Amino acid sequence: MTQPNTTPTPASPATASPASTSPASTSPVATVRAFLDALGRLDTDAALALLAEDVVYQNVSLPKATGKPAVAKQLAVLGRYATGFEAINHRIVGDGETVLTERTDIIEIRRVRMEFWVCGVFEVRDGKIAMWRDYFDWANFIASAAKGAGRALVGLARNLRR
Repeated sequence: MTQPNTTPTPASPATASPASTSPASTSPVATVRAFLDALGRLDTDAALALLAEDVVYQNVSLPKATGKPAVAKQLAVLGRYATGFEAINHRIVGDGETVLTERTDIIEIRRVRMEFWVCGVFEVRDGKIAMWRDYFDWANFIASAAKGAGRALVGLARNLRR
């Protein structure tokens, strides 16, 4: 089992880029790190390239997206509206083809910045993510969105007074 990373760090790129590495030589943890890094760049094409054709993605409590085209639709929303994304891994652990992440996700939509806790489970098959399931707390997410919107409004009000 891979030792957990106990120091909070952004989803760092794998030691080699997925495009230059064969799937067989990329560890599941490196694949997940590369995937989260691609999302951090808002590079949905690079993120999709790391998914299996039959991938299943679910934010638990929301409907599943099955297959790469369905996941592409969901990621397109991130690419369309988000102006920033970061996944700060507090722990990332791999056991065979399974990778677990404990992280803080940060989503920015213009002036609104939301930070919320997420645990993710990834199954990597042949160097591609075949299953991606995120768990988060709705109360934490909604509070973060309200806090981010409040900060954005305060910032706008300050700019209006100038």
